[in-house]
Amino acid sequence: MADILHIARRELKIGFRNPWAYSFLALFCTFSLGLLLIHVNNAVEGYTAVTGSMLSLILYLLPLMTLFLGSFSLTSEREDGSWQLLSTYPIGTLSFVLGKYTGLAAVLLTIVAFGYGLMGLLSGLLGMAFAADTYFLFLAFSAGLVLLFLTLALIIGSLSRNRWQALTISVAVWFFAVIGWPTFLIAGLGLLPYLWIKPALIVLTMLNPAELVRLFVVVKLGGGSVLGPEYYQWVEWISRPGGSLLFLGVCAAWVLLSILAVYWIWERGRSRG
Repeated sequence: MADILHIARRELKIGFRNPWAYSFLALFCTFSLGLLLIHVNNAVEGYTAVTGSMLSLILYLLPLMTLFLGSFSLTSEREDGSWQLLSTYPIGTLSFVLGKYTGLAAVLLTIVAFGYGLMGLLSGLLGMAFAADTYFLFLAFSAGLVLLFLTLALIIGSLSRNRWQALTISVAVWFFAVIGWPTFLIAGLGLLPYLWIKPALIVLTMLNPAELVRLFVVVKLGGGSVLGPEYYQWVEWISRPGGSLLFLGVCAAWVLLSILAVYWIWERGRSRG
């Protein structure tokens, strides 16, 4: 436990010195406040044009920010020789990975919290009606994206040899999971027999953290009707009293399996020297 906290504190210091983090924070705040000013006379509550636009903005920006910061953090350990130094100390690989994840998650969630705090403060000063449940759902949406995509970032950083390779893979993963997902999904499902479509849709949605979190928040905001009949079962189980707990369980399993994959990659590399 002490090793995990040591690595996490080290990651916090590095993370808050990273200019990329503040660049993404400025970009996130600028566009969020811009959307609020455009719809200054509208109440921000439930699933509306305002919340739909903000969800899209967050979906485009936060996964990309997380993939860059997370993958660069691990590749820099190899390039700078920090990992070679750390491996001489009695620090387990799992402690190293968990410390990295904890520290990076703390940095990213702090940036997100600051951005939402500023947005909430200014919306209050402008006299906008920002519903509390909608506001906290946006926070949950952003936190979910950060925590799930951070595990993907660690996998990318573990497999990449340098920052350029991490950058290329991160952009490819972001494009596939966020931008190109509807096209790839429709094209892939169109090749399957009819009876396989719904099971395949469930599996593929579970494998894409962006789509998984987006569906949950859209349903919770009351916009389940816009998803179409294919997602009726999703709307049904998310709307149940235990839907949120089931969603949290799925996310926890996602994080756990990804962390184990990162541990296996680093342990394999450590044993080979």
